[in-house]
Amino acid sequence: MAMHRYYKLHKPYDVLTQFTDQEGRATLKDLFPHPGVYPVGRLDRDSEGLLILSDDGRLAHRLTDPRFAHPRTYLVQVERVPDPSALESLRAGVMLKDGLTRRAEVELLEEPPPLPDRSVPIRFRKTVPTAWIKLVLREGRNRQVRRMTAAVGFPTLRLVRVAIGSVKLDGLEPGAWRELTDQERGSLSFRRTRG
Repeated sequence: MAMHRYYKLHKPYDVLTQFTDQEGRATLKDLFPHPGVYPVGRLDRDSEGLLILSDDGRLAHRLTDPRFAHPRTYLVQVERVPDPSALESLRAGVMLKDGLTRRAEVELLEEPPPLPDRSVPIRFRKTVPTAWIKLVLREGRNRQVRRMTAAVGFPTLRLVRVAIGSVKLDGLEPGAWRELTDQERGSLSFRRTRG
């Protein structure tokens, strides 16, 4: 019996987290040559970063079901510099249209993180500074990070997921992928199962 397959991929900006698109937009099929695996969770077209791809339905369930509360780490460039009260609001939970978010870990970064340039630069306004925050969430609502930062008055300009649990983006260039190591698979709290 075949073993399940597990990969990580650095999804670039302007690529859909799916393998087909009737409108001809860029999809994972343009980057990833192995059929039969599926993205575990999503990143919006205008977001970048770590995706896990697998044919293991049990893993997909564990990583996407909010009951398991797997941490997801994002680096977020926001418009203007968040004040302490905005950061505390993000930590405590933000009221969105679909309810209060869970508590989050939030850190205002002193320096921009060393990320590859985005294929389409963010809009730049000389009179409006930007800042980077590191945000760790344990749930995955639709466009949650963008909605949270907007709700506290600091809209997201760029969003990069850099970790799912302890599996990190670690040096993968945009569009690049590789198989997960045994250690990375083990860190996701599941055993290799035969399918």
